[in-house]
Amino acid sequence: MSAPPSTALAAVELVKTYRPGRKAAPVQALDGLSIEVEQGTVFALLGPNGAGKSTTVRILTTLSRPDSGQAWVAGLDVLLRPDDVRRSIGLVSQKPSGDPMATGRENLVLAARIQGLTAADASARAQQLLDRFALAPAADRLVKTWSGGMARKLDVALGVVHSPRVLFLDEPTAGLDPEARAEMWAEISRLAAEEDVTVLLTTHYLDEADRMAGRLAIVDSGRVVVEGTPDALKRQLHGDTVQVQLAGPGAVLAGMAALRGLPHLHDVTTEGPVLRARADGGAGAVPAVLTALEQAGLTAVSVTVGRPSLDDVYLRYVGRSFEVAA
Repeated sequence: MSAPPSTALAAVELVKTYRPGRKAAPVQALDGLSIEVEQGTVFALLGPNGAGKSTTVRILTTLSRPDSGQAWVAGLDVLLRPDDVRRSIGLVSQKPSGDPMATGRENLVLAARIQGLTAADASARAQQLLDRFALAPAADRLVKTWSGGMARKLDVALGVVHSPRVLFLDEPTAGLDPEARAEMWAEISRLAAEEDVTVLLTTHYLDEADRMAGRLAIVDSGRVVVEGTPDALKRQLHGDTVQVQLAGPGAVLAGMAALRGLPHLHDVTTEGPVLRARADGGAGAVPAVLTALEQAGLTAVSVTVGRPSLDDVYLRYVGRSFEVAA
């Protein structure tokens, strides 16, 4: 099998099992994972820690080999042409890649020189990236004096210093404050839109995947459980989400029985003291929900109504909310 010409990267039935020791049980990180990503798009792998996202990135970036399965990046077979793949990609891992004891400019010039640029071209490329990522005012300060958001921007700049065709971002905004996250989102979106860079993003932030990704795949236990655009996945969940928090976990079973008896509610589920259901015209269903709970002798601490979210999508396909899974 060969990768489709328009596909920037593809993985087919990837399986990976780690064996930590003779006495420890094997850990299956990937269990037949398959994805395809079109050129010039942002694709998100969404899932909790341990779902298999980072293992997928390690295989696609040639840092690990699968037990079985096939993968292509930029039209190149990852297993047969690893050196060519490495020249075609950029990788920003969860760990910082810059040297904190060098300046931002020195980091970028060194990275460009390692990629084969001349001294003049490396200097010009470093300045271009410093300007693009709004790092120029701090360019000649040691990176150890930079904020976390600035240092993370430098990581991404280092990842694209050689103008890769595919960029892998492994949890790029983990630990950043909301302002720094928003700035990172804007730059990643610009890279895809203006420079035709294909971005594979792994994240456990639902809002990040919803805002940035043209398509996403929800990964659980090493497999893709559902894939599509964020809007299309949410549209599959008809109606509104009605969420009810009861006074205590002991009331949950009685609460579920009460709500399941209402004709306009469906998909009633529970996690801890919280009940969730779907309803057409969720706000109009609230009086009936409160009445049913009151007749059952139950007290609602809060009732909220909202449009379908990615957490609702995750709950439908995985059987638990993303917050609980993470």
